[in-house]
Amino acid sequence: MRIATWNVNSARARTERIGAWLDRSDVDVLAIQETKARDDQFPASVFTDRGYEVAHHGLSQWNGVAIASRVGLADVQIGFPGQPGYGEPEEVEARAIGATCAGVQVWSLYVPNGREIDHPHYAYKLRWLEALREAGAARLAEDPRAQVAYVGDFNIAPEDMDVWDMAEFEGKTHVTEPERAAFTKLVDAGFAEVVRQYTPGPGVYTYWDYKALSFPKRKGMRIDFVLASPALSERVSGARIDREERKGKGASDHAPVIVELDGEADA
Repeated sequence: MRIATWNVNSARARTERIGAWLDRSDVDVLAIQETKARDDQFPASVFTDRGYEVAHHGLSQWNGVAIASRVGLADVQIGFPGQPGYGEPEEVEARAIGATCAGVQVWSLYVPNGREIDHPHYAYKLRWLEALREAGAARLAEDPRAQVAYVGDFNIAPEDMDVWDMAEFEGKTHVTEPERAAFTKLVDAGFAEVVRQYTPGPGVYTYWDYKALSFPKRKGMRIDFVLASPALSERVSGARIDREERKGKGASDHAPVIVELDGEADA
């Protein structure tokens, strides 16, 4: 089975590219972030016309997450247990959706950006990540052999080599110790990051800003990940980042990340 995650940066703006990529990549499950659409605006037909079932959660022109699957889509969950909200009054944003696809519980996650270190959104980001860790730990305590994938845009560069120049990020989000510690706690809770071993080295990124020719200048960040539970990690046989999809007119600023699985969920 092939699972992918992709921050498309507007599903409506990227409909044709999404369809072409699905045809080319032949993935079984695609988790999408930043759809920037309400449920009634989401272009579901680009998936259903290709034999995928799709579940979407979007509340406005911001955020938005979805899962498309051609191997079954069951037990759809909007938001994870304990997911915090933001603002006054506090509102739970469209940042998490889960579904069971061929026995694997896939979560499409769009972690809050954080904006600036002294901004309330940064504290919200850390609360959000801690709640995700607690939910994940509880799930594995309930069933240590559960096959769970937390995939998406984590808005964290866990290692120095995950950004083109650490000096450019001094005093900025995505690379701070608390953010990196929150990511590490997710891993320590039992969710291994399974892509890096197949895509090693500095200069391997998943995101490039539209500004200042960042993509051709190779000024990127690795912030999109697949975190797998122990039982699911055992099935991972390969992974890649589709950097080619970042090229050309109308591309998202993120590249798809694909993971290959062997065997069956109940094996």
